[in-house]
Amino acid sequence: MSQSALTITDNRTGMTYTVPIENGTIRATDLRQIKTGPEDFGLMTYDPAFMNTASCRSAITYIDGDKGILRYRGYPIEVLAEHCTFLEVAYLLLFGELPAAPELKNWVHDITHHTMLHETTKKFMEGFRYDAHPMAMFVSTVAALSSVYPEARQVHDPHIRLHQIQRLIGKVPSIAAMSYRHNVGFPYVYPDNDLSYAENFMNMLWKMVEPKYVAHPAIARALDVLFILHADHEQNCGTNAMRSVSSAQTDPYLSLASAASALAGPLHGGANEEVLKMLDEIGSKANVPAYIKKVKEGHIKLMGFGHRIYKNYDPRAKIIKWTAEQVFQVTGRNPKLDIALELERIALEDEYFIKRKLYPNVDFYSGIMYQAMGFRPEMFTVLFAIPRTAGWLAQWQELITDPEQKIARPRQIYTGHDVRQFVPIEKRTPVAISRE
Repeated sequence: MSQSALTITDNRTGMTYTVPIENGTIRATDLRQIKTGPEDFGLMTYDPAFMNTASCRSAITYIDGDKGILRYRGYPIEVLAEHCTFLEVAYLLLFGELPAAPELKNWVHDITHHTMLHETTKKFMEGFRYDAHPMAMFVSTVAALSSVYPEARQVHDPHIRLHQIQRLIGKVPSIAAMSYRHNVGFPYVYPDNDLSYAENFMNMLWKMVEPKYVAHPAIARALDVLFILHADHEQNCGTNAMRSVSSAQTDPYLSLASAASALAGPLHGGANEEVLKMLDEIGSKANVPAYIKKVKEGHIKLMGFGHRIYKNYDPRAKIIKWTAEQVFQVTGRNPKLDIALELERIALEDEYFIKRKLYPNVDFYSGIMYQAMGFRPEMFTVLFAIPRTAGWLAQWQELITDPEQKIARPRQIYTGHDVRQFVPIEKRTPVAISRE
């Protein structure tokens, strides 16, 4: 008998089954053979929130949560953050290799020349209320691009796919900047093709009356590093949404809007804003011990600590912590940093947190850093969506070209009524509906 197999004995029937093991997994459909009789559908697995289910094979991102490892296409995230630009990393995610100099030059040119938005898109954005949340505007406008580029529906044409990839990576900073300026009542700023990807985004956000916006090099580099750290993160909630919607062969604009919608939730992309609220609530370094005590008593949650995947220090948090120090040399030290550092120090020394493997994650320091750089908290999830667009598109392209992938359709365990007799309305008993 093969060592790469699982032997299962069904105690209901006494039957024994052999299921192959490949890459540390068994195929869920192999369990369908385990039945109590001909009318039995077969065994299924029940896995709420996909805690232990692999939905795809992917060669893009590798994570070892126990060891605190994150790699893009085999390259450690620390190495990429130190030596690469975001657009280099986007190329790597999408095409599997880091670009040579001529390839990078062409890639940057192609992205840069897709940063403009059609004037009708600008009019579409002007229709939002003055106080619309930037993330809602971002999601809606990305989805609206589906109507501008109808050829994007031809998802199996590699040339058309590449064109949409270039368009989306180029346009999402423009959409993000327009959503911000609409929100604060400023006129929109057109892209400047002389600037780098991060610098151009800052230009579209913050240019006022000066003839040429000049970003501080340290701030622009810090933003580029943040973009690299957020570019992809395996099969998280947003990426799962991207793959699920794309499996219906939906065009990338609508698919990406669905992924960004998932990212908008406070448990996903909005977590760093929750960290800032927590630090404001703590108020000062002296109040940290009392706050930790409340956490341990179960009265409140410690935001920015712990992760579904990482059971060690999130490698991205280490890089952000270092990058934040470079930013503060330019902007001045954010007073929230001292509270955060004290919070981290106590938590990493406390048996309560050590036992539960609660380490700082990427959200713990990113909000402090974004705020110091001049970003408003409501822009944080939009900032997350800009670089994650590259990862989502890499995942989309991988799914579209994977012959094993079909339209996503999870099973369910039905827990409702069996067949019921219909009751005419005059004979029905009123039912109180909870409005809590």
